[in-house]
Amino acid sequence: MSKYDYLIVGAGLFGSIFAYEMTKRGKSCLVIDKRPHVGGNIYTERKDNINVHKYGAHIFHTNNKEIWQYINQFAEFNRYTNSPIALYKNELYNMPFNMNTFNKLWGVKTPEEAKQKIAEEIREANIQEPKNLEEQAISLVGKTIYEKLVKGYTEKQWGRKCSELPSFIIKRLPVRFTYDNNYFNDKYQGIPIGGYTQIIEKMLENVEVWTNCDYFDNKEQLENIANKIIFTGPIDKYYNYKFGELEYRSLKFETELLNEKNHQGNAVVNYTEYEIPYTRIIEHKHFEFDTISDKTIITKEYPDNWTKDKEPYYPINNDKNNELYDKYKQLAEKDNKVIFGGRLGQYKYYDMDKVIESALKCITNI
Repeated sequence: MSKYDYLIVGAGLFGSIFAYEMTKRGKSCLVIDKRPHVGGNIYTERKDNINVHKYGAHIFHTNNKEIWQYINQFAEFNRYTNSPIALYKNELYNMPFNMNTFNKLWGVKTPEEAKQKIAEEIREANIQEPKNLEEQAISLVGKTIYEKLVKGYTEKQWGRKCSELPSFIIKRLPVRFTYDNNYFNDKYQGIPIGGYTQIIEKMLENVEVWTNCDYFDNKEQLENIANKIIFTGPIDKYYNYKFGELEYRSLKFETELLNEKNHQGNAVVNYTEYEIPYTRIIEHKHFEFDTISDKTIITKEYPDNWTKDKEPYYPINNDKNNELYDKYKQLAEKDNKVIFGGRLGQYKYYDMDKVIESALKCITNI
């Protein structure tokens, strides 16, 4: 006999929303997670009065008013605006590429001057049909921006030379001819005051949750515990890699407590030269405005080759992997026992607002 209506594998945003909404509708849910905590990759951990984004920076942003209102029922959000800085050989540049960036690069002051400079570099490169990512990037923004702000960062991120990466990875590079350092164009943006974990805890307060519980280690016990499984882990692993393994990029984090009040003056600083092995340093206290601490906590983020024993962060959505995922998706569509959700279950890199949309759509469909 099934004890629950739904077994939800993964206590991240997708799984927690599903459990919250279904519990409200009178369904019985069990949520399990292999980690010792709920929250998935948006988990924030409080240390020395600072909310630490344990699995990388998470800035909530959306143009969807309904989604913004939905998430705001669980926490009050501040007015944090994502304005990362890029550091290349001791030169600081504003991101995304904007008039502040162009002024620093070439001394130009007007949008017209900046456009002319970029157009001139694109003309000089004379790339008609880009054969790789390097050529694609230069054909979009010219050589100077590419070499200082794209090349090293991208090669670290993907673990391969830009000249060896396919051109489709960079379909466009956002170039803004304004003096606005806001990275996102979305209408709503912020970070929950007090961190993200509280949001998940509120969603799951009336739900049975088992942490430190790996689905695959306890499959026999869990397989028939519920009428239906909501699975937010890797879809290929669920089907025992029947068609082969999907590929990912992973990350490594080095977090340090520093005996200083302010280390870098910004929440996110990107390191765009290849010789520095990490892609960015996050200083967590700058995500919230009322952090009172004489110390600071920084995290260095290193891209990493993924293997099965590492956390998969970024799906590698090239043709080969997309074709492989389609096989698993077709298998899942015929499977009445399980529904797949989230970035691993759907093999797609999701922003947080899109995860919420996807979870709510899944519930509507059911």
